Amino acid sequence: MRPCFAPLAILALSLTALQAQTPTLAPAVTKYVKVTGPQILLTHVRIIDGTGAAPLEDQSILIENGKITSISKDTTAAANVAVIDLHGHTVIPGLVGMHDHLYYIARADEAADGSAEPPLIVPQMSFTAPRMYLAAGVTTIRTAGSVEPYVDLNLRREVDAGRLPGPHMDITAPYLEGSNSPFIQMHNLTSPDDARAFVDYWASQGVTSYKAYMNITRAELKAAVDAAHKHGIKVTGHLCAVTYPEAAEAGIDNLEHGFFVNTQNDPGKQPDLCPRSSGNPTLAGMDPDGADATALIKLLIDHHVAITSTLPVFESDVPTHVHLQNRVLEAMSPPTREAYLYTRNLELTRPANPTRALIYDHGARLEHKFVLAGGLLIAGLDPTGDGGTLPGFGDQREVELLVDSAGFTPLEAIKIATLNGATYMGKQSTIGSIAPGKNADLVVINGNPAANINDIEKVEIVFKDGVGYDSAKLFDSIKGRYGQY
Repeated sequence: MRPCFAPLAILALSLTALQAQTPTLAPAVTKYVKVTGPQILLTHVRIIDGTGAAPLEDQSILIENGKITSISKDTTAAANVAVIDLHGHTVIPGLVGMHDHLYYIARADEAADGSAEPPLIVPQMSFTAPRMYLAAGVTTIRTAGSVEPYVDLNLRREVDAGRLPGPHMDITAPYLEGSNSPFIQMHNLTSPDDARAFVDYWASQGVTSYKAYMNITRAELKAAVDAAHKHGIKVTGHLCAVTYPEAAEAGIDNLEHGFFVNTQNDPGKQPDLCPRSSGNPTLAGMDPDGADATALIKLLIDHHVAITSTLPVFESDVPTHVHLQNRVLEAMSPPTREAYLYTRNLELTRPANPTRALIYDHGARLEHKFVLAGGLLIAGLDPTGDGGTLPGFGDQREVELLVDSAGFTPLEAIKIATLNGATYMGKQSTIGSIAPGKNADLVVINGNPAANINDIEKVEIVFKDGVGYDSAKLFDSIKGRYGQY
């Protein structure tokens, strides 16, 4: 008789059967595994496949040796197949987080009035962040800028070898930053030659993406982009000194933070200098239905520039929009929680500012306009800002805000957060959607996010390469630690 399991009452099968297609998993990983085996059949499940197509009801997904081998309504299985009954559950592709740092921003001695001591520090979260991403259903991340590059590279190696839990990782090099950086941990480029040498060195160390930052000059950006492209590596950017049109002309592949940091129309903008206004006037004055927006979107699409949406990190700019959850507070270390609540209280007591609400609305709507015009929108969270945007939780919140703020349907939002990211990375043949032959990177959700996008938070099992991880156990392992390590 074949084994059959009640919904989510799953026995973790012998890990030895998995050795044919993945490295042997260390005890530090197997303790979080809920289900595994050479063949797993998920039955009676709703499938949202990541392509934007309508959900498929009452389906069976057969996983063999880490791959999806069939999708059908057939629930029969051979004796050695682990069968999981998932009535009432939905399976979506693993999320592809495209702005998913492995660090946190700490403000030294932050006080209730918002004051803090310099310098601004960016501590690495090598223990908590990978677990939080995986537990939330993020099976692939791009780190989108590193402050501890060797840690990131070594962490990827350990995860890939099965010695630590975490998602697949696209490791971004240290920031391509110019002079006057507010971050003491960043190298400051001195010339285009320095930018080229920087790119060449980090390519030799195994990074797979680059990110230009706020104070880079046009000449340094152009040199970096050209050098990266010679290595077959893409460049994204959180820009300020360089405007979006200038970056597109330089050949950049991707721009971070939607349209929130474009400075092209900021009053007094000087070439190669980041204005203190940081793009707010440009976005406030850019009607999503207006000529400036239409022209900018066309320019970006014509130059094949993708846009990364990171709405959660901007949500706190509108105090009435702040989204606070107990699970976020529970994840934080006590000092991190205290500092975040100081900041949040200041946001809530700040006088209403219609301009900030207008900026957020324009930014969200421009992302929708960009997609309608044919642009490639991808998704991330950016765990920085006021401190309330956390790995994994923020990725889920991003999908919710694509619906609630930007006006996408739930199916469109899920596609942006899955298949679009895979497409940008050139990995759409293996990840990003649910189809036979693809990696079994899947998220089991107790609910129906096609009907209620907030159900995307109800993750119970996350499959990465066919290994099913227990979301609750992973989250329990980091409670009270995020912000510490």
